Amino acid sequence: MTKKKIIVTIAPTGGMAFKSQNPHLPTQPGEIAQDTYDCYNAGASVVAVHARNPDDGATCNASIYHDINTRIRAKCDIVINNSTGGGVHGEMIGQAANGYWEILWEERIKGMDAGAEMCTLDATTIIASFDNKEILMNTSPSRSRELAQEMKKRGIKPEWEVFSPTHILQDTATLIADGLDDEPYYINLVMGVHRGFQNAMPYTPEILQSMVNLLPKGSIFGVSGIGSAQLPCAMNSLLLGGHVRVGLEDNLYYSQGELATNVQLTERVVRLIRDMGYEPATPKEAREMMGLPRNGPVRPEFSV
Repeated sequence: MTKKKIIVTIAPTGGMAFKSQNPHLPTQPGEIAQDTYDCYNAGASVVAVHARNPDDGATCNASIYHDINTRIRAKCDIVINNSTGGGVHGEMIGQAANGYWEILWEERIKGMDAGAEMCTLDATTIIASFDNKEILMNTSPSRSRELAQEMKKRGIKPEWEVFSPTHILQDTATLIADGLDDEPYYINLVMGVHRGFQNAMPYTPEILQSMVNLLPKGSIFGVSGIGSAQLPCAMNSLLLGGHVRVGLEDNLYYSQGELATNVQLTERVVRLIRDMGYEPATPKEAREMMGLPRNGPVRPEFSV
């Protein structure tokens, strides 16, 4: 009997943590590419890439993304997913005249211009609390639509990132219904980040089940558990028919008080997937499951 295949996403860096919090955090292109390759060898089929400047500040600079993507592609055929969320420091944020901080829209949209097969699409507005700042991430309905339209134009598959039931039922569902994505819709349910992101949900099995119940017909889903929720979310996602994500973007620790590496987190979740009778998907299988490439052949510079 053929074993069910599970898409394993590795999120190696993110746009929040620094090396001072975990020295294993890869932040520069060569580090990110090597960590991605090691996680690919451990069973990861998708990489969720966040870029950093040389000073480790968050960026969506297309040239830096392109450098990371090219280095990864030279090593392996893992599915590359670039962020349009960016991060909560570096050149991603700016202070308005009224003193309020915001994740800059004009910086975020640069993440679509580096040739990735997928990009995150956060069709939601939130407030992130970080470094004693309240930082607005304004993805209004018109901005959500712009992201979806521009991804479709570029042949990029959106990974819809949702933090609460309303994010599924409002802009995500509306834009899907308007034909701005094609089945299967890949939706990432972000759980357990509620203490730092207003409008996000804590993780409980009941809350996760309720969000899965609301997904649009034709969706497949993965779950990002933040902090100590990472491993329970992964196992719960498998029980509900979903896919998994691990990595230092979401969780800096392997166990209480023990800092993790991306490879350790990948190896553990792959071991548990196999212990449950499943098998991690290869990148080729993951592409088939998610409907990639979206519009015709993959760009030559990122051929697989």
